[in-house]
Amino acid sequence: MKAKVLAIDGTKSKEISLPDIFNEDFRPDLIRRASLALRSGAYQAQGVDPDAGFRTSAAFFGRRKKVFRTTNNRGISRLPRVKLSGGGLGEVRRVPQSKGGRTAHPPKIDKILVEKINDKERKRAIRSAIAATINHELVIKRGHKIGHLKELPLVLEDKFNDLKKTKDVLEVLKKLQLEAELARGATVTIRAGRGTMRGRPYRRKRAGLIVTDKESGLFKALKNIPGFEIRVAKDLNADILAPGGDAGRLTIYTESSISQLEKMFR
Repeated sequence: MKAKVLAIDGTKSKEISLPDIFNEDFRPDLIRRASLALRSGAYQAQGVDPDAGFRTSAAFFGRRKKVFRTTNNRGISRLPRVKLSGGGLGEVRRVPQSKGGRTAHPPKIDKILVEKINDKERKRAIRSAIAATINHELVIKRGHKIGHLKELPLVLEDKFNDLKKTKDVLEVLKKLQLEAELARGATVTIRAGRGTMRGRPYRRKRAGLIVTDKESGLFKALKNIPGFEIRVAKDLNADILAPGGDAGRLTIYTESSISQLEKMFR
């Protein structure tokens, strides 16, 4: 399989042969599992205070042999009640159905949250996700605005690594006719639901991904382009290539990163 190498002005520079990794079978099941396994590693164990709901004088007074402070024959529920001065009974406490009572089935800190995946399956998921980046149908299905692009992947010459300013990177992306994708990445919507109260009020699109062979000034330049991400080829994983487990992310490779991928997945 051949791919065109584009200059930073958008013109064709030469052609290269793509490695066999781009012919990998599409395995959406493995890609989703690998993505969820990565995300589960960020989960935090949740728990409750062992004494929550029990900091009270409430006790059960329902024994028939004792008349003092009993709940029998009083026309009230026989549940733990707060002890009042003078031998009276207060409100129900402790039990889950009472005000200020304990939680019925609270989250346990020993619950296993991390989902594991076999190493061979993880590597195959990465290979499959890389191959999905050149599938025109999958990229469009994922929502990327590339209707005008006829050939994938987008491979740029290594001079792209030398760019250090955001305006220069934007100029290159516009010459690749990615204006619609840039606008898509800049779209911000308000999240529906309780997340707006919990520090995550906005939703942002995951736009294109740029893959290079080494870190350079390009990394800093990409920070000011919303939606776009940049990674070194050796740091790729299933969640970066297929956010949320949905394969087909629009990916721009540098020429040297293609060679690095070939060495990694021989």
